[in-house]
Amino acid sequence: MSPIDTRLKSLDVVLPDVMPPVVDGYVSAFAPFVRSGDHIYLSGRLGKEDGKLLCGKVGDEIILDRAKLAARSVAIELLAVLKVAVGDLDRVRRIVKLLVMVNGAPHFTEPHKVADGASEFLVQVFGERGIHARSSCCVAQLPFGVCVEADMIAEVAPIAQK
Repeated sequence: MSPIDTRLKSLDVVLPDVMPPVVDGYVSAFAPFVRSGDHIYLSGRLGKEDGKLLCGKVGDEIILDRAKLAARSVAIELLAVLKVAVGDLDRVRRIVKLLVMVNGAPHFTEPHKVADGASEFLVQVFGERGIHARSSCCVAQLPFGVCVEADMIAEVAPIAQK
């Protein structure tokens, strides 16, 4: 078992063997990830609770702590996609950038605290390699009415030349 897999297991996180769909039944017109040189650009993933979309406005229908857990679930899905992209998460040199968008109520001013759910998880998994640049913001709406969406950029070990 690789060091990252061991760390995930200690956090009681099991990544799916196959890349999870963005939403069951939705066929996307975009790639789940794109590799450019030593960087992997991951498309946005949506907040879920118990495997189902968590929809609503943070600060109204959804409390901060619940949204923070949903952001953590997004980070877990992002790692599942990243694992498909690179095969082994130990090939990740660092998490470079995270963008977290929060479907916030008009008075909600703490998207950064929601984003901490994803950021803290990435640091738990990768240690110093998980410390990343980040942006977070509230938006008027997200796909399917979900409470949080995030995308990510990761630097990975180069592909071996033949």
